[in-house]
Amino acid sequence: MGRWEPNAPGRLTVAALDLYVERGYEQTTVAEIAARAGVTERTFFRHFTDKREVLFDGSSGLIELLVDGTASAPTDASPLEAVQVALEVAAERFFEQRADFARKRQRVLAANPPLAERELMKLTTFAAAISGALRDRGVPAAAAQMAAEAGMVALRVAFSRWAEGEEEHLTPLLREAFADLRAALAP
Repeated sequence: MGRWEPNAPGRLTVAALDLYVERGYEQTTVAEIAARAGVTERTFFRHFTDKREVLFDGSSGLIELLVDGTASAPTDASPLEAVQVALEVAAERFFEQRADFARKRQRVLAANPPLAERELMKLTTFAAAISGALRDRGVPAAAAQMAAEAGMVALRVAFSRWAEGEEEHLTPLLREAFADLRAALAP
């Protein structure tokens, strides 16, 4: 293997994503990911449960940003406005910091339906975290869940446009998606 290098999880993530783009998700093995990252398979499994999980690394940090972002919304913000604040915080501090990774990852997810299913499960986790943060703000449970789930729809629309396009920043696309959501719900 050679000399130890720091940040094995980061190297594994980059190696996996590069291989998934080059060869396809199904055709890539854990052994190949580990070799590309310069670690053993055992090291891979110390950091990730399987080769899918590499694509979802960082979720706990994102959940923390979403909860903190919801809490930081102005006290007079509606539940949906608080969700928008949380997602804009996440866009600026998480997604845009990892733009190249996020865009490549999106292509891999789109090409592999089982991975897209896992992505939907993660979005459900994010919605639950935001819903909990809204309840902590005094929002009734049903309204909190509705606002959080609606926010995930806006995120999916904005993120898809951002990942496929040339836009540098996700935040303006999020604002457009929330405006479209509000327009769709208007009487």
